[in-house]
Amino acid sequence: MKNKPAYLLESVDNALHLLQMLRDQGRLRVSEAADELGIARSSAHRLLSMLVYRDFATRDDQRGYLPGPGLAAAPIADRTFQLLRRAMLPHMERLCSRVDETVNLLVRVGTQTRFLASVESTQVLHVGDRQGTVLPARKTSGGKALLAELDSDELAEMYGSDEDFPRLSRELESIRRQGYALNLEHTETGVAAIGRCVTDRTGRAVAALTISIPTVRFGKGRVEPLAAELRDATERAGRNLPPL
Repeated sequence: MKNKPAYLLESVDNALHLLQMLRDQGRLRVSEAADELGIARSSAHRLLSMLVYRDFATRDDQRGYLPGPGLAAAPIADRTFQLLRRAMLPHMERLCSRVDETVNLLVRVGTQTRFLASVESTQVLHVGDRQGTVLPARKTSGGKALLAELDSDELAEMYGSDEDFPRLSRELESIRRQGYALNLEHTETGVAAIGRCVTDRTGRAVAALTISIPTVRFGKGRVEPLAAELRDATERAGRNLPPL
């Protein structure tokens, strides 16, 4: 028999209740959430906004909330990822201090990218923490950099049935030539990113680092300097990676 905890954290309980509703109902409106929880609509909206921020919910065009990728994502409790995150954080902090923009560590899991860690910029206007975010690999700069490491057969198996596969193939070929990938508001309005793979001493791509930037600060003149900083950081990190 389950008993309610003696020290119930009401806001946490409400957020978990909303996750259950999203899982079971598939779609939720602010008014429905407020009625179910017995709270003000403004409070329900804030809770749902946090679920969207952490990818447990998404918003549709009719102002409803749907289950987000975070609800369906498989766990990645592999100790390798923990070691990778620990090894990469000093390099991420150094890169962040040099460019003063938010730096993220991503890995690819199938057709998705998973953000393992973020180091946030100190600027007032900056891209926030993305740790835990799950996004399609073909849309993120780090995901595209990692996809560019795959051969044509592997890519065809993953995306061959997609009518947009030829365009994706051309983009990945361009990424291979230039050594980095760009994301210009493909995942979030107002946000641009540049990404590059981290390879271990054997040349195997194990992750990607990205620099995320508000688009108001991202012009063509910043691409090459950021790419150079990113190249230096990923190569330095790759030389110092422990066996994974």
